[in-house]
Amino acid sequence: MKYILASASPRRRELLSQILPSFDVVPPEKAEKVNLSMFPEQMACALAESKCDEVFKKNPTATVIGCDTIVVFGNEVLGKPKDRQDAYDTLKRLSGKTHFVITAVCVRNKYNKAVEFDKTEVKFNVLSDDFIRIYVDSGSPLDKAGSYGIQDGGLVKEYFGNYTNVVGLPVPLTKKLLEKVKEDL
Repeated sequence: MKYILASASPRRRELLSQILPSFDVVPPEKAEKVNLSMFPEQMACALAESKCDEVFKKNPTATVIGCDTIVVFGNEVLGKPKDRQDAYDTLKRLSGKTHFVITAVCVRNKYNKAVEFDKTEVKFNVLSDDFIRIYVDSGSPLDKAGSYGIQDGGLVKEYFGNYTNVVGLPVPLTKKLLEKVKEDL
């Protein structure tokens, strides 16, 4: 069986390699279309499914894994920052506060498709303006939902749930979905 990760994220590639010894990487080409009228969990699932379906259409004999991560702060969905100032403003807002990270995973082959999400509660440390500026200047937050990576250190005080979910690919859920799709053949 050929497996494909429908993502350009090096973090997802690294996490998937923990459960799959061999897979190809084929990022989706279409821009993400967000439906803001959905609940965040539904939004993440729809985006993961859309990415998975796009790559599957060009690779119908493979098992494709698509994912999407969103950060929810209050009633607002925080995507990737538009620029450095947006990243700075987002981190300033999250400083000392709690938010949720939702990552949806879609696994599809020619026989079946399964889509589920994982949700982790994350509490930030109080971040100084200097810390935020240095972090933003590193460039790390510019390609991440919520403008941060939990693996970068110094940001997160505590979390409740799955660490790999916050990184961008919930490993236990992905393993479960791969097994589910395989079992249903």
